[in-house]
Amino acid sequence: MNKKLGALALLGASAVVLAGCAGGSAAPAESEAATGDLTVWLVGSDTPDTARQYLKDTFETENEGWTLTIEQKTWDDVSNTYTAALSSNDAPDVVEVGNTQALGFADAGLFLDISDIKADLGGDDLLGGLVDAGTLDGSLYAAPYYAGGRVVFYTPQIVGDTLPTTLEEYVEKGIALKTDTVSGIFAPGKDWYNALPYIWTYGGEIAVQDSDGTWDAQLSSDKSLKGLELLQKVYTQASVAPVDGNERLGNIAFCAGEVGFLSSPAWAAGNLTGAWPWGDEAAGEEVSNGCPDTYAKDLSAFALPGAVAGETAPIFAGGSNVAVAYKSDAPAKAKAALKIMLSEDYQKLLAEQSLTPGIVSAAKYLPDTDIAKAQAEGLANSKFTPTSPHWAEVEAAQIIPDALVKIAQGGDVTQIATQLDTDIEAILNK
Repeated sequence: MNKKLGALALLGASAVVLAGCAGGSAAPAESEAATGDLTVWLVGSDTPDTARQYLKDTFETENEGWTLTIEQKTWDDVSNTYTAALSSNDAPDVVEVGNTQALGFADAGLFLDISDIKADLGGDDLLGGLVDAGTLDGSLYAAPYYAGGRVVFYTPQIVGDTLPTTLEEYVEKGIALKTDTVSGIFAPGKDWYNALPYIWTYGGEIAVQDSDGTWDAQLSSDKSLKGLELLQKVYTQASVAPVDGNERLGNIAFCAGEVGFLSSPAWAAGNLTGAWPWGDEAAGEEVSNGCPDTYAKDLSAFALPGAVAGETAPIFAGGSNVAVAYKSDAPAKAKAALKIMLSEDYQKLLAEQSLTPGIVSAAKYLPDTDIAKAQAEGLANSKFTPTSPHWAEVEAAQIIPDALVKIAQGGDVTQIATQLDTDIEAILNK
């Protein structure tokens, strides 16, 4: 057994990455098995059923004697159980991870170096930001899968036809729309992705790397605090969302007519209109077929406005990467599946669901709608979390959502941000 992986196997399932590990060393021998079953882990319901079926059918047609099984995981699984599973002798073969998590898994030696097939996956046609998210020390460990940006959904029935032109106007409009049961802006405390634009709009940062390689967290800087104080105003004056809730509740509240502005990934339009149902019946969740026509038929969206009129707020460039598990017992077949997932025909199916495809050439298949245009406008001014292999540990520790919950509860913003900076630096500078 690779010593690095042996050490990882001793970790609890809640660990996400090992500190200080170099990315994968020698590649394992590629399987020559004539038959077998390839396991692919996809996260959540973002990948449409059409794409899942295409992957299975195409792989099994091109690889006689092989079957492909897709297992759906949750984002909690990625943070809490992936490390143990990828370290075991029963590891999956291909896995989806969030773009902010890819470097951590690669650094821990859990992903196979796939630089040898980078050209086959798309080469220069691969989405640059997600290539960076999956590249460690010059080698590609996790290929782009899809990207997405948050847009602000609304219906004129609730917010009218006059839209805000600056972030401060957006907050004031949200406050004006709020009632005892309606969130002018739906803002649960644990939704940290939607908190980032408030920090970035005024020039703040999560953390920056100094010339000596150390990370300097900056959430307690004056610029960051300006954004966080405006965010606290949203929590306390514009939202009735649970302060300890997450963004998943937003779709439900929106469809109930209890939301004015909902900042959510553009692909959520399919959830809200019913074109793309959400909810896992197998997991005991109610499957929703979208909002009532009252809210769905006039659904629209705009890019979150910035500090001044005519500018957009910097948004988080979200998305996923896909990788081959280092301990896959069929790495050659896993790479074959990865090539299908990055093919134009497969990526087209993602684009049709408003997921920005992992290959640039497939962007032409994105819907020609106001929502897609709003996403493109927002992504043109997007940013990313600190590019440290330890960033996934920051996410797994839940220290940012926990801090935001305290801010939503009315806590002292400066004190909370100062402690958060200390906690972030302790992880990034291990």
